[in-house]
Amino acid sequence: MIRTKVPGGIMTAEQMDCMAEVADQFAAGKGHLTTRQNMQYHFIPLPEVADLLHKLASVRLTTREACYNTVRNITASPLAGLLANEVFDVQPYVRKVALAFLHNPLTDAMPRKFKIAFFGGGERDDMALAIHDLGLTAVIRDGQRGFRTVLGGGLGPLPNEAVLLDEFLPEGHLIPRTEAVLRLFNQHGNRGNKNKARLKFVLRERGIEWVRQTIEANFADILANGGTPEPEYVPENFGGFRLQPFVLGEGGQLPVLGSAPADPTFDRWLETNVQEQKHPGYAIVTVRCPQGNMVSAQMRAAAQIARDTGDSYVRVGIDQNLMIAWIPVHNLRRVHAALQAVDLADAGAYEITDTVSCPGGYSCNLALTKSMNLAAAISEAVSDYRDPQVRKMSVKISGCPNSCGQHWISDFGFYGNSRKINGREVPYYLMLLGGGHDREGMLRFGLAIQSLPARLATVAVRRVIDHFQTDRQAGESFREYVLRHKVAFFKEMTADLAKPTEFTPEMYMDWGDEVAFSLQLGRGECAS
Repeated sequence: MIRTKVPGGIMTAEQMDCMAEVADQFAAGKGHLTTRQNMQYHFIPLPEVADLLHKLASVRLTTREACYNTVRNITASPLAGLLANEVFDVQPYVRKVALAFLHNPLTDAMPRKFKIAFFGGGERDDMALAIHDLGLTAVIRDGQRGFRTVLGGGLGPLPNEAVLLDEFLPEGHLIPRTEAVLRLFNQHGNRGNKNKARLKFVLRERGIEWVRQTIEANFADILANGGTPEPEYVPENFGGFRLQPFVLGEGGQLPVLGSAPADPTFDRWLETNVQEQKHPGYAIVTVRCPQGNMVSAQMRAAAQIARDTGDSYVRVGIDQNLMIAWIPVHNLRRVHAALQAVDLADAGAYEITDTVSCPGGYSCNLALTKSMNLAAAISEAVSDYRDPQVRKMSVKISGCPNSCGQHWISDFGFYGNSRKINGREVPYYLMLLGGGHDREGMLRFGLAIQSLPARLATVAVRRVIDHFQTDRQAGESFREYVLRHKVAFFKEMTADLAKPTEFTPEMYMDWGDEVAFSLQLGRGECAS
């Protein structure tokens, strides 16, 4: 597996074209968008890896430190600079931090991976800072830019919510403060037990006061004696950086359409996949990529649309979708037609059918189940709901407890496990309910209900939704409904599914398989 970093989720159209070439030349024409704004390629022949890396480097893309015990790809809102409600554009800071700690001796062999995310501020944190080792929210105080920082978050089998470090960190201290946290982790992270090596375990075992004091001591030493320098410049194309912005496209290569009759398909797409920019006359289009999967023709089409009628950037979200901005409103119908031509015009972005999934057993040796296939099955199973409150629900799925699919922070979360029934292995998923943002905008973890046979997970989802529709109280959110009824209620609701009286032959098979399920574990992607 090759994982290509897209710092801040922003790449140029040229870089996306290169990714398509890589897919064709090395990966059977396929790529997978991850929840950390990366592009992954699977089943790369080992002798061809060097050629692949050279091709990526030709457009300033890198796989360096996208895996292993390093600072992983730094994520940020790909729509930074485009939305009216943000405090300021965080992308320039993302690039500086990413560049400062790339190829850095401090961070090339830490106890475990370290994840950083930036949020530009606004109504609700859409970058899930609470699950990061270090999360930074844009803040302006007395006219000065800075960040509110949290640390020690993480998912995996034992999720932990990040805690406050700084109410206000001046922008000039961003690099030294980040280094102070990294020094603490590098020195005190558990190198003897990989399963307890993340920063969240240092926080749990030592406590926040000790952690703060150690960071302050590191920070004072860096200010007094020097540390990692702030990059003097950002190379062209790194994280989408350009000294001279691209000229906006005019749509000359888009499909030519005749008079526009009523088109419910376009209207539905317009409702769910298009949002206004803060710049009058322009819109942002979200391109749904089911479970993050793309083929090379789709990559090229996205690049061409961005170049022809946008700002020549393709943006990647943590929901495994793409975004194309600076689309003139009068070109939206033609953009929709261009996306239809490559099967990228699905409506329902950010809705319950827009499921998120890690690759699962398709390519990861650590996965127990084929999570992408369950994600597709659930998407199909709930496609007939029209209730607006149901439509806005989220579904996230992982093939194992390690949470690459972020199952803890969605309305419906699932992670793969197994049971032995009648002497045979059966694929199961543990179902979680009520994760995501609460009414105050705080990110909350879902409640673990119980494990269900993979083939009955879709039945469980519909059963819970149907009860929610009939039982919810006025103004009650799905999370509030889950908390009102508690875990025992949902266990009882799905008890017959957890332990069915009869197992049909297909229940011994995972979704999408025609052969019996078996456990074959090895070294997984999240452990690479």
